[in-house]
Formats: sequence, C-alpha cells, structure tokens
Amino acid sequence: MGKNDGFLLYDRVEDSWISPAERINNFNEFHNHLDDDERRKQASRCMNCGVPMCQSAIRLSGMVTGCPLHNFIPEWNDALYKKQYDMAAWRLLKTSNFPEFTGRVCPALCEKACNCGNSGDGVANENAVTIHENELYIIERAFESGYMKPQIPKVRSGKKIAVIGSGPAGLAVADLLNRRGHSVTVYERDDRIGGLLMYGIPNMKLDKKIVDRRVELMKAEGVTFITNADVGQNSEADKILSEFDAVALCCGAKQARKLNVLNEDASGVLFAVDFLKSVTKSLINSNLTDGAFFDPKGKHVIVVGGGDTGNDCTGTCVRIGAASVTALEMMPSPPKERQANNPWPEWPKVLKTDYGQQEVIATEGHDPRIYQTTIKEIHTKDGKVCGIKTVQVEFKNNDGQRTLCEIEGSEKELPADLILIAAGFTGAENYTAKAFGVKMTPRNVVSTERSDSYATTIPKVFTAGDMHRGQSLVVWAIAEGRECAREIDEYVMGYTNL
Repeated sequence: MGKNDGFLLYDRVEDSWISPAERINNFNEFHNHLDDDERRKQASRCMNCGVPMCQSAIRLSGMVTGCPLHNFIPEWNDALYKKQYDMAAWRLLKTSNFPEFTGRVCPALCEKACNCGNSGDGVANENAVTIHENELYIIERAFESGYMKPQIPKVRSGKKIAVIGSGPAGLAVADLLNRRGHSVTVYERDDRIGGLLMYGIPNMKLDKKIVDRRVELMKAEGVTFITNADVGQNSEADKILSEFDAVALCCGAKQARKLNVLNEDASGVLFAVDFLKSVTKSLINSNLTDGAFFDPKGKHVIVVGGGDTGNDCTGTCVRIGAASVTALEMMPSPPKERQANNPWPEWPKVLKTDYGQQEVIATEGHDPRIYQTTIKEIHTKDGKVCGIKTVQVEFKNNDGQRTLCEIEGSEKELPADLILIAAGFTGAENYTAKAFGVKMTPRNVVSTERSDSYATTIPKVFTAGDMHRGQSLVVWAIAEGRECAREIDEYVMGYTNL
C-alpha cells in the first residue's frame, strides 16, 4: 500500500473526454489523460485490501464480478504510486497479455468490485479506484520508455501450434505459447490481423495503430501471421492438422441475430458488424475517400440494439454525417441509481449515457434511445428501405414463461434510410469447426470434452474465446486464450509451467 491514507486524502478523478462537438469531427481517440502526478495520486487511493475483490473474479447471483485475468491490481497500483514504472509494467504483464487493449475497451469489472466503491450500505457509490485508467497509463508509459522490447524465447521446443483467428483470444493463445518456446502460426481470414480488435471496435475507441503496434511486437518475438486465410473455405483444415502439433480455434461468435421481420433482406438493412468493418477498413485504407463503405451520410439511421455495438454504430454514424440516429431497445430503461437488490460488488445495472448517445444529444438535442420498442415492419420502395413501423413491447409471464408481447395501439412510423442490426449474436459461424470435424453445441459454440476444458473431442484441436463461451468481453477472451494456451502446452509437452 503506497500511501496508507490516499483513499482518504484524494477523490476519484477520471480522464476527461474531449467535447462531443469537437470529437465528432474525426475518428481519433477522445480522452485527455491525467499527468503523472495526478495519476500517481489516483494509484495511491488503492487500499491493498485484505481481500482484493477487484482481482477476484468471483461469481455472485449468476454473474462474475472482478477481473477475469486476476490482475495483481494492488501491486501495480503501489508500484505506480512509488514511481516504480517498470515494476508496475512487469506485474501488470504477468497476468495480462494486452493491457493496451483492455485499458481502452474493457468495461472495468475490477472497478465495480473495488472496495473503495462500497459505501457500506450494500449499494455502491462511484468512488472506486481508477484501475482501468491506471492500467492504461502503466502500459503506455512502458511502450514510451522502451520497456516493451521483443522477448524472444531463448529455446524453441520444436512444437508447432496453429491458431485460427486473430482476435483477442487467438492473440493471447499465440502470445503465451510463443513465449513458452513453441512455434506459432496465426491464420486470419481478413486482410489485417486483430479480428474484433481491428474491425469490430471503431477507431475512436481503439486506434488501429495500437493493434498494429502489438502485432509488430509479436512478429519480432517469432509469431507468424497469415492473412486472407479463411480456414474451412480457402485454406485446408486437413493440411493444418497434419502439419501442426495442436490447433486452437478462436474464430469468435460473429453469427448475428436477425430481426425476423418482413423486408429484412432489403437494401439498406445491415448487420452492425458488417457496417463497422466497412467503415474502419475504408478509414484505414483511404480516410473514407474511397467510398468503399456503407455510407450513412445524410440518412435517417435506425440502430436496433442498445448495447456497446449499437452505441459504436451511433457514434460512427454521427461522425460521418447521418441526418438522424435513432436507437431502439426492447428492454425498459435501467434505473438512474443503483437499486438495493443490485448490491456491491455486482455489476451495477444502471443507466449510462455512453459516448455515442452523448454525441447525438449534442448534435440533435435529444437522447437517441427509445426503450421497450422494436421494429414491426420495414417499409421499402424499389427494394430499398424507406421507413419503419415500430411497436412498444413488454415482457409478461404466461404460464410461468416470460413472453415478449406487443402493447396494443403503440405503433409509430419513423423515417429510415439505413437500418443497423446490433441485436447481439447467436453463436459462432460453424464452417471452420466443421472443417476440423468439431461438434457444435445447441448454443452454436464449439463443444469441448468437459465444461472446464478447452480440448474438443477431436485430438489436437482446442478452442477458446467467444467461439467457446459465446459472445462476451475482450477481457474474457484474453482470459480464455491464456487458459487454452496452458492446456495446449500441457498436451504437447506432457506438463506445463504456464
């Protein structure tokens, strides 16, 4: 504990955000970071609790609270306060492969479980340690100082591992097994490495130069990357199985949920992931000058889904110049304050106004979200979307089952030129798994020998990330990748020290 009264002396101070009016003019990251002195004060607020709930990842009420990576949070907060920056980075990297990713896009499960955020009445306040931002500060300083140098294994094991998919899970598997001394080759179906990190998250949340920086470091450490290799389509699974000692399937859970309404296949109806990918790809290639993206400029955009992906679509459309953005959410609006039946350290089920919603409020003068509402009909003209009919919905219990019901007389007409479906995912696309002879579960994820295992029923084939657990967070994908790497190492070596 660097300063035994830091949590009493200093209030929580977060990085500030560039104003919506300014940040919507570009796709740059939009946070102003604290200086070194203020960041060290924030680190000093960590109490080094006897039971650090922040790093525990315990299960409460069916959900996990705390860090899935079990980061040594009190240790690196202490080192940061004492200006032991290399020590802080060393402790952070012991459990986290890519803090520069989680420090930007993780919702900070650790902070929600922080003891500083517990007011004592079971309903948490907002005074938690700024763990998320401290983490980002440590890793970025490590890159700037030259601490982050290639760590090339001194001895190679002679074992060859193939990783299919280069999202956070695949990169974690590759990183850990390469450091162990195995020769790792990563296959990616897109033209750039990163998977979800590259094309699923907009540049203003995660600058793609940050992804490229890590990939270049991994290349220098000996990892081989092959792009445009769609295993199961243009690459042969049998050949990979014969050439490698083990294979890790880390292809994500990209099978998007449909709306199941008439005219869903009309021009102007897109899945959010396809829209976001097209924009990011064009942004990287030409700064959006090539026109090779689904352009929302001047259009009335309807975003279906109120989660992070829907918010990313909202912020992206505002930046490109949409005429209006409306976000439909089937669920009721969460409460503004934490309720007594949602106590610390559970995830707080409260209303938050994220960056995309803030930007619509700034440009259109109102919150884009409409709750308890979904699309009932899509109107078309000459095969193109020209409007929608919405209906309000509510959940009712019928014979013990929770059923979604329409509210009679609640239909409304809204203008629409572009509909972006961000209603979640129904599992993994199964063609890669089929190519390896791997079975899928009813949830459309890869079946494993045991629920606590990453080994499939096919010898040499393992799985991790969203393809294994279903749609989840980047931090969980990295945690899964680390566990999968440990199991693969034990498989090919007969023991593991990971």
